[in-house]
Amino acid sequence: MDTSKSGHWESRLPTLDKLGVKDLGQIDELKIAQDWFQVFSSYVTAGNVEEIVGLFCDDSLWRDLLALTWNMRTFDGSSNIRTFLRDRIPHAHMQGFKLKEFVRLQKPFPDMIWIVGMFEFETGTGMCSGVFRLVPTAEGPWKAYTIFTVLESLKGYPEKIGALRDPCALTGRQWREKRDREIAFEDGDPAVLIVGGGQSALQLAARLKFLDIPSLIIEKDARVGDVWRNRYDALSLHFPVWNDHMPYIPFPPTWPSYTPSLKMADWLESYATTLELNIWTSCTVVGATQDADNKWRVRVHRDDGSGRVFRVNHLVIATGLGDGIPTMPDIPNSALFNGVVEHSARYRRASDYQGKKVIVIGAGNAGHDVASDLARAGNDVTMFQRSSTFVMNLDKGWNSPIALYCEGGPPVDIADRLSQSLPHLLLEGGMAQRTAQAIVDDQKEHLDKLMKSGFRINKGIKDAGVLLQLKEKSGGHYFDTGGSQLIIDGKIKVKNDSQIKSYYPGGLEFEDGSKVEADVIICATGVGDMRNSIHRICGEEVGNSFPRLLGVNAEGELNFSLALPRPGLRMMVGKCHQNLYMVFCNESGIVA
Repeated sequence: MDTSKSGHWESRLPTLDKLGVKDLGQIDELKIAQDWFQVFSSYVTAGNVEEIVGLFCDDSLWRDLLALTWNMRTFDGSSNIRTFLRDRIPHAHMQGFKLKEFVRLQKPFPDMIWIVGMFEFETGTGMCSGVFRLVPTAEGPWKAYTIFTVLESLKGYPEKIGALRDPCALTGRQWREKRDREIAFEDGDPAVLIVGGGQSALQLAARLKFLDIPSLIIEKDARVGDVWRNRYDALSLHFPVWNDHMPYIPFPPTWPSYTPSLKMADWLESYATTLELNIWTSCTVVGATQDADNKWRVRVHRDDGSGRVFRVNHLVIATGLGDGIPTMPDIPNSALFNGVVEHSARYRRASDYQGKKVIVIGAGNAGHDVASDLARAGNDVTMFQRSSTFVMNLDKGWNSPIALYCEGGPPVDIADRLSQSLPHLLLEGGMAQRTAQAIVDDQKEHLDKLMKSGFRINKGIKDAGVLLQLKEKSGGHYFDTGGSQLIIDGKIKVKNDSQIKSYYPGGLEFEDGSKVEADVIICATGVGDMRNSIHRICGEEVGNSFPRLLGVNAEGELNFSLALPRPGLRMMVGKCHQNLYMVFCNESGIVA
């Protein structure tokens, strides 16, 4: 097991030993939650900050998503929570506290126990909800270890659903004419222009539509969903269906656990059509500049040669976790190689390489998918593993004791809130490490065989499994769909004992003098920095003003989810359920 990526981390877990609790006795979780919440809500309503802080552990965490801060913040420790409350309580006007029916006694690990409760409240500007976790203390009373507050809706801006749906009775022709005018934006410009037509963009556009905020998606491909159609045939979603539900139209109960790429493409297209989202396909945003009033002037070019300039309040770049441009490794002497070199983005199917010797550079999801497809078709394939990889069996990994998105798990609206309520600092501070170790232990026999086959594995950055691989790198892991067994069986050869030195006419030469022959070299080496999309669209001056967008800040919040240096400019990326709380407000207007 490679430990070079482990790094330093300190446990934040409220274990019974750390809390000094020896005897829990009989636990009435509902009464404990009710009593704590009654006192908490009375102190908040009265604005008594010191008494509120007294209900929390010294090392507790308060995560707020827009409810009290108009931002995504995590306040670490009672001192920071005290400062936060002193600043925000006088202005938030929190009231209407109500404990919801969801109160659970949970034991996430053998030496940990907490009571989870959900509640709702309102502020002067919005309707909000929250989640608290209470832990026992040596002194007797249970105290809050985490609390989560989130803005659910803005007062005066209700979603046009249910009783607020459109009451108009239109004929087919009237509806068609209305839709054509809406899509063409004949009567004015949208408030929000979204670059990219993937799942993030569609979800944002759907939320905006039912808040009566006009938006337009600009998609470079000919059809919605082509981002999935144009990838390799062997692709399927690596997250199971419970993670992937989208607003307003969830997947039916007949949906497979792992969605095939072409099926996902058709779903996205039908989603956009059913919800009547405004999309211009076969279009490209060729530039955007910001006017003195902070509105964005966006130039759009259509494949038919026409164009239009929109002036919008908000410009949202939703082009994925990267810039969409394949990254190729810089290997000397490429002109010497007699074969073909291409990126995995161009790979479609194994039959295109029949009888060829293939080297796949990269050992993440794409590298494994491509190598597995080739190996199953009988090709001679070697995977070059540049560094060790975290490997997780898909089915077993998602079905841990604390899993939320699984068969029999809580409804997705509850799962989303419970998932978001766990601060990253707590996940990185022990929860992710314990989960990763449980995954490794459960797969021990399989992973031992994999390592004996020469494949190098790790437990992720800071031993946190997939958590930081996704947040910090968006890669470096493999969700095992059978590729590991192909390596164990010798159907995929592994090369990782030396780094690449250069091309030679017959393949690749390595620093230790060894060579691997190849007719084709496929680079599964990812795409460029997502800031490059900002550079291309908004220019160098704007692009250079942006910090790194992957990773998390000191509070554990995702960098790309935070307010960007330019007013009205936002990024929209991530898994489906990460996009449910993209609700924000600024001087230019309201976006949800």
